[in-house]
Amino acid sequence: MDRKEFLSAIGITAASFALINCVGCSKKSDGSASGVTGPSGVDFTLDLSTSANSALLTNGGYLASNGVIVAKTSAGTYIAVQQSCTHESYPLIYQGSSQQFYCNNHGSAFTEKGVVKNSPANRSLTVYQTTLTGTSLRVFS
Repeated sequence: MDRKEFLSAIGITAASFALINCVGCSKKSDGSASGVTGPSGVDFTLDLSTSANSALLTNGGYLASNGVIVAKTSAGTYIAVQQSCTHESYPLIYQGSSQQFYCNNHGSAFTEKGVVKNSPANRSLTVYQTTLTGTSLRVFS
């Protein structure tokens, strides 16, 4: 193989690799990224007496577990939504003082009920039910 054939072969390989990567990250026709819905079949329990879950003892505290953000509101109730932003699946945080879930990547914000407040997200979060029994907090679909 001479130099020209070698460079031509490398160029085709590089172009093929770039095309495969672009196809893999393409968005759906509705403009949303793939994989932005919350997990289904959620059913887990958090023991609030353990130090790993101590953030949920304070109003405004939150933690992420099993693809879900669980938060304690300023009113003292527990809420749970999917952990990933519906815009491009970046992790959300809970801002108790603003009573919202927020994506640091593109600025999308959601109410405590998971409804979009700020774009670019255009779809609400998946919301999960919570039940507190003693120090056990159950999060479920």
